Amino acid sequence: METPHTLLIVEDEILTAISLKSGLEDAGYQVMDLTSRPGEAMAAARECNPDLALVNIKLYGRNDGIALAVELKAIGVPVVFISGQPRRATAARSVAVGSLAKPYSVDDMVQAVAYLLARLAGDASLPCPKDLEVFDEDLPEVA
Repeated sequence: METPHTLLIVEDEILTAISLKSGLEDAGYQVMDLTSRPGEAMAAARECNPDLALVNIKLYGRNDGIALAVELKAIGVPVVFISGQPRRATAARSVAVGSLAKPYSVDDMVQAVAYLLARLAGDASLPCPKDLEVFDEDLPEVA
């Protein structure tokens, strides 16, 4: 049996985070403990090496998510921004593989995660979800 992909969710809106965790686990993903603080997220990422991190840009009143994405990318963890700030996410495209703007449904997120993980593995067979902005230069080329 295949080991499920591990995800890290960094979100300061607790109800959003819990809903995402539940929906992604129902879809077969392993979700690490939820965190809303960049320091905790980095410690968890170093310990568990997630396959993908879902990061909100605005964390507790600051815009720490972009700085966190820089740190995660440096240790090899791909990031997708899950933010109500799509322009900031696009401006920070060099540190993420994509962005899904709020508001989104859990189903939208499940589809986006499946698509991005497949692309990161070199598989282009899944259709790109309509609301997912993909930063193609950060994904491997697909033959």
